[in-house]
Amino acid sequence: MRLYVSLQLITVCLLLAACTTTVPRKDLPYPLTTDEFGDQVKVVTVPLPVIASSPNEGITAGALAAFLLHNRKDEISTLLAPQVNFNENFGVTTSLYGAFYPSSKQSLEVNLSQSTKVNNDYEARYIDRNFFDKNLDVNLFGYYFNDGSARFFGFESSSRRQAETNYDDSELGLTLSVGYPFWKHYQVIFSERIRKVGIHEGAVTSVPFIRDRFTPLGVPGIDGFTAHAQKIALAYTTLDSDTMPTYGGYARIAFENSAKLLGSSTDYRHYEMELKGFIPLDNARYITAFRLAYNQTLGSRVPFLERSILGGETTLRGYGRNRFIDSSYLLLNLEERIRLFRWEIFNVTADWEVAPFIDFGSVMKSLDQASTKNFEFNPGLGVRAVVRPNIIGRVDVGFGNEGPAVFVGLGYPF
Repeated sequence: MRLYVSLQLITVCLLLAACTTTVPRKDLPYPLTTDEFGDQVKVVTVPLPVIASSPNEGITAGALAAFLLHNRKDEISTLLAPQVNFNENFGVTTSLYGAFYPSSKQSLEVNLSQSTKVNNDYEARYIDRNFFDKNLDVNLFGYYFNDGSARFFGFESSSRRQAETNYDDSELGLTLSVGYPFWKHYQVIFSERIRKVGIHEGAVTSVPFIRDRFTPLGVPGIDGFTAHAQKIALAYTTLDSDTMPTYGGYARIAFENSAKLLGSSTDYRHYEMELKGFIPLDNARYITAFRLAYNQTLGSRVPFLERSILGGETTLRGYGRNRFIDSSYLLLNLEERIRLFRWEIFNVTADWEVAPFIDFGSVMKSLDQASTKNFEFNPGLGVRAVVRPNIIGRVDVGFGNEGPAVFVGLGYPF
């Protein structure tokens, strides 16, 4: 009880320390500001505690300061969030997250993070939906990270918790996708990705190392691998927003090929299908959101991290990342996004939502081998702060057969 009261007092003190200032635009160079900003830039500073818990990483505690820069329309066009955390597995982690929105069709996200033990994360994503005279939709994502909390339990939906292993997932990669719109609601998308993965000793010493329990013969890829794949997809959308949809539908089918001839460790193929829908009621105060997804991986000796995977903050939210792995998966997500109230705090107007949800899914060798007894049923509750048109902060708590999982992040899960 004392700890709970102390955390409450700390949170209140930090919130009271929030402030709004104005800074001359000339002191905030690009990309912090653009021509969309006035001569004086409103900067809202919000210090916040960070307390998170996930099945893979354990408990993380720390603090961040969010700097929100407003353009002349009083919209948040830049977000900067330096952060310091502590986790018993990774030590002290310092990070800087930046999100820049020079226009409604462009965005740049940067994350720089370094821990004192094993973990780091350096990534950048650029999106331009007006590229080449508004004819192309470009998405470029580059990353390098080490995740010392990664887990592997074996293949199939029946993989046991007692078989849990840990490793450091070290990855370097680049993904480029280019979408070309045609007719009114259709888009064809071409993607190219390169992914180089190394498997090393993890940071969680209480869990066996993956190569102490599994062999490369039984689990392809645990000595590391390279993937160089090309994808083509066809999408249909009537969504009113790409990032904050309130109504409409989305459908996508995709085929991806990975070939040794082009540098991959082995030959394999991915087939994907996804359907999403958003049904508003009472002027979008209530939004019923759903997603149905199917993924199939075909090939021999496919690396385990290139197969069909469920678990984590965007799929089965009652489990940690990569909890279930096999040759295919079927997934259904349902949630009701309920706007409780609209509140202006620290000169920022936010919609505060709760989102009861259900995640229902399973991995399997192929769809014809699906069995209802193998499906995971994960109920849960999300709390979201939505600052239009760009920022979504969320906390999702999911419940699986192995206990609860808490995920903190930005953006909707789907």
